[in-house]
Amino acid sequence: MLTAALLAFHSAVPNTVGRVGSLLETFLPWLGLAVPLLFVLALLRRSVTALVALLLPVGVWGNLYGGLLVAEDRGAHDITAIQHNVSDENNDPVGTADALIEAAPDFIALEELTSGALPVYETALAPGYPYRAVEGTVGLWSKHPLSDVRALDIKPEGIGDGWNRGVRSRARTPRGDIAVYVVHLPSVRVRWNGLSSGWRDESAELLGAAIAAEKLDEVILLGDLNSTLDDRGLAPVTSRTNSAGRDFAFSWPAAFPMARIDHVMTRSATVTDVWTLPATGSDHLPVAAGIRLEP
Repeated sequence: MLTAALLAFHSAVPNTVGRVGSLLETFLPWLGLAVPLLFVLALLRRSVTALVALLLPVGVWGNLYGGLLVAEDRGAHDITAIQHNVSDENNDPVGTADALIEAAPDFIALEELTSGALPVYETALAPGYPYRAVEGTVGLWSKHPLSDVRALDIKPEGIGDGWNRGVRSRARTPRGDIAVYVVHLPSVRVRWNGLSSGWRDESAELLGAAIAAEKLDEVILLGDLNSTLDDRGLAPVTSRTNSAGRDFAFSWPAAFPMARIDHVMTRSATVTDVWTLPATGSDHLPVAAGIRLEP
């Protein structure tokens, strides 16, 4: 009953102390692992009542996430985009760039670009992606012309100067102009007293406000948001954009992915599919998505 209640009413878990609600929502799908454990305990107890009661968390979990396990044809897409936090400790930027190019997307968004690695990515990506927009440690490489490039102010109060993790540009595609945002929200930390996500939440509010003010109808958001879409801390962004996919596409940590914290999201367009690419030299997996534009 507790497992089912946490799954169904996770938004009721308070966030006032240690942001426990956000911590739960970050790893919400993993609550399903309680079911096989409880199943074994019910068998050991030979309790028919417990076995019947298990149908409740199974049903709730299936309602929330079961659709992600079922293959679904959501139609063709017009654009493919890749989002990848390449890691500032990546020792193989050339190999990372080659892996992303092999997927042949229209857009490649990168975060944690360092001054040493940036020229390597620029050289490797330039032949197939001649248009780029880089601000601070984030960048966008595009097959389509970019214009109106500007830094996106998502810096929370209390972070020093030189912190720049957002860029906005206008991409001219055969289907019309699209606003493309690349962002890297502040990191969160799990501590003994809960989740530390104040800066991340403040940055999400600034990003949500920027999307709301965007004059172009169609928006593509690519970024490391440092949480899953279930996390209420991202509500200023998730309330203004959409995402989809028939796979969990967990992207972090690369060695044993437990959550998708790297996202491709849209406004006035449809994300038809989301999937991860093979590991690179980063601690994140690249996330790719198909996007269908409005007629």
